[in-house]
Amino acid sequence: MGALVTSIRQVSAAPSLSVDLAAVAANTRRFVSLARGSVMAVVKADGFGHGLGDVARTAVAAGATWVGVTSLAEAVGVRESGVDVPVLSWLNPVDVDVRTAVRYGIDLSVPSLHHLAVIEQAGPVRVHLQLDTGMARDGAAPDAWLALMSAARRAELAGKISVVGVMGHLPCADTAGANEAGKRALLRGVEMARQAGLRPSVRHLAATSAALTDPGTHLDVIRIGAGLVGIDPSGTTRLRSALRFTAPVVQVRRVAAGTGVGYGHAHVTDRATTLALLPVGYADGLPRAASGVAEVWLAGCRRGRRGDLDGPGRGGRRG
Repeated sequence: MGALVTSIRQVSAAPSLSVDLAAVAANTRRFVSLARGSVMAVVKADGFGHGLGDVARTAVAAGATWVGVTSLAEAVGVRESGVDVPVLSWLNPVDVDVRTAVRYGIDLSVPSLHHLAVIEQAGPVRVHLQLDTGMARDGAAPDAWLALMSAARRAELAGKISVVGVMGHLPCADTAGANEAGKRALLRGVEMARQAGLRPSVRHLAATSAALTDPGTHLDVIRIGAGLVGIDPSGTTRLRSALRFTAPVVQVRRVAAGTGVGYGHAHVTDRATTLALLPVGYADGLPRAASGVAEVWLAGCRRGRRGDLDGPGRGGRRG
């Protein structure tokens, strides 16, 4: 969610959340300027909670030429929001509704022979062969690549699929110098695809962290999800936060040094100070882990690194 933000001028009766689509546009443009190829705007999980259609449309208007999601339902939502650039859905179950994908013009990932067998029965559909490049999560394992390439070529010759891409995912992109093995694995898979007679035109591997820290992983497309809304998992780049959470100050008090604050006196003031109480807590989505570390913007300054989250529902952030 990023830093908790408030304003002394805030007068609403309750905390409120707002999305800054201008920030999404600015972040998208930044990645477009960094990319060696194209940008795929990944809007999974309702655009990281910022609104699937709004984030997708904003990113495309700012220069993204692909949209990515992790379910067919999300892909349909992107299409129905008016986006007409290529849309890719991955993390699909084996029994994915291929006919819906065809009807909406959605690309599908193919991470296994089982997925391919289902997809080719309802094609023709555009596919991206998905290879496991080190995560041991999604994608075909290295010892299954050759069989997948060969089967994909047969299906393509039969007019059942069109292989437009090869994709993978980096397991340690936040760690400097950790991407070479994954990159070599993907390029090896692309070469195997070509040897099988396939001609994929799009290779994609890098997500937000690698896009920011390792240009050598960019290939043809970079997939940007968290970065669209201002989150940099690598911790190397300051992006614009697209989410603002505001709350009114409901009480202000002056206290002496040595005053215990909150449950268990989790914070004890080290000097005379002013405490401001915000009616924000778990019910607003603020996690308990934020206790003592959450920060606020109050009266023109960043405040925090101390304080307590009160109660099991709405409580106070003091500091």
